[in-house]
Amino acid sequence: MQPLSFALFGNVYQQHKSAAIKELLGSLRQHGARILIDEEYYDFLRCAELIDLDKAETFTGCDFEADFAVSMGGDGTLLKTASRVRQKQTPIIGVNMGRLGFLADVSADAIGETIDALYRGDYSVEDRALIHVETNGEPIEGYECALNDVSILKRDSASMISIRASINGEYLTTYQADGLIVSTPTGSTAYSLSNGGPIIVPRTGVMLMTAVAPHSLNVRPIVLPDTAQIELTVSSRSHTFLVAIDGRSGKLPEGTTLRLTRAPYMVKVVKRSGTRYFTTLREKMMWGADVR
Repeated sequence: MQPLSFALFGNVYQQHKSAAIKELLGSLRQHGARILIDEEYYDFLRCAELIDLDKAETFTGCDFEADFAVSMGGDGTLLKTASRVRQKQTPIIGVNMGRLGFLADVSADAIGETIDALYRGDYSVEDRALIHVETNGEPIEGYECALNDVSILKRDSASMISIRASINGEYLTTYQADGLIVSTPTGSTAYSLSNGGPIIVPRTGVMLMTAVAPHSLNVRPIVLPDTAQIELTVSSRSHTFLVAIDGRSGKLPEGTTLRLTRAPYMVKVVKRSGTRYFTTLREKMMWGADVR
């Protein structure tokens, strides 16, 4: 029987949290796992003190095959990991070494227990939807799918942008705003939430549109079925605008039409047995906590 293989990705700005890396590597070696490490992360770990990388293999880009991917960081690191996994359908284990951690919900001190549980089969895998982005002109650099959200934003600090929105070919409205966020249920607790969008339970089968600082108080978030095709055309005084896909931004010329649809594949996220979404939501949002 072939040993399980794990592809490791990590945040290269968290050297003081090397104890969690050591625990992960030790637990994987104890189980006889094959360890592959993203080359950039490997170089970072090699410079850290007392981290044993013996027999670990390296890879670059998306050139890896593994049974599981491990994201060592926060939700941002997991989003980057998802962009590297792409269509491979490799389940992702998110270890939270950051602050909030909705996606990366394995605590740093529970890594060993999580690996043990995985080998016992004591886990589940959740499918999370992605938004696919295409344009009618200049292509978007990098990965064209978002696990959290796609944000259309102004580039300068003074003027709003105009975003003409159509749904399935039917005109909806023209947003006069600093931007527009189109998010998955997974991303509803991210940038959209900070702009007044609702929280949507994962795997609900919808997409959410939330304006950023709209000019009109009548503008409200709107929830759409994830079978919808969203078309957005932007005009701007600066003649350019930004498109951010899970935080990775690029510049596009005004007049570009963006088409947003649900991607044909999912991202798989590993959850330990006993993990409950509403419990996590209550704790992360501090609902019911006396913060006086």
